[in-house]
Amino acid sequence: MKIFFLILFLSAGSLFPQQSTLSKNVNSISEYLASKEFNNLNCSDLEKMDYIYENALRICGDDETETLLALTFACVPYNRVHLRVPLLNAILVFPLISASDSIFLMKNKSLPRRLFIDSPTNDYGDMDKPAHFFGSAFVAHSESIFDFAFVIGYFVEAFEESFEVQNQVDYRDIRTNQLGAFFGRQLKCNSKLKPSQVLSLYSLNLILL
Repeated sequence: MKIFFLILFLSAGSLFPQQSTLSKNVNSISEYLASKEFNNLNCSDLEKMDYIYENALRICGDDETETLLALTFACVPYNRVHLRVPLLNAILVFPLISASDSIFLMKNKSLPRRLFIDSPTNDYGDMDKPAHFFGSAFVAHSESIFDFAFVIGYFVEAFEESFEVQNQVDYRDIRTNQLGAFFGRQLKCNSKLKPSQVLSLYSLNLILL
């Protein structure tokens, strides 16, 4: 079952008919993240999540589902996945949809990484959380039969622990997945909702406790 989901995720480019459109959208979003316009924003990383989403929404023609999908790939801080397959005792390398190497490196430097009150203070911080947030939002926004977002969120964590090289379950990722799923579902009712409004719920909860 894990292998099935792995193939499904890594083969997203071939499974979606709009592969070329998705690639173009990912490139455009990545270019925005690497741009002086974005890097010169005088605001918090939490507010930058709103700018990223709103710019991506324009790029994707106001299609929320395509926006969330493109943001997932554009915000992933790596362009290939190294996976250890226990039964084969081998490491396989899979490429992900991403911008050119130069743009990819520049946008990684610009990714928001101080999203929560307990975000790590090191250079990496929460750089991987935007991809978790938008990825879970995409799944939740796209679901039609049952609540698949939380299933995917927990599966990804278990998968990373079992298969990805030098990785362990990060419960802060699971928390971000839950917030992303909430954002994706609420977008169906309120298209004006901003990522920062949802992401700030966790920090607000910590302050009030």
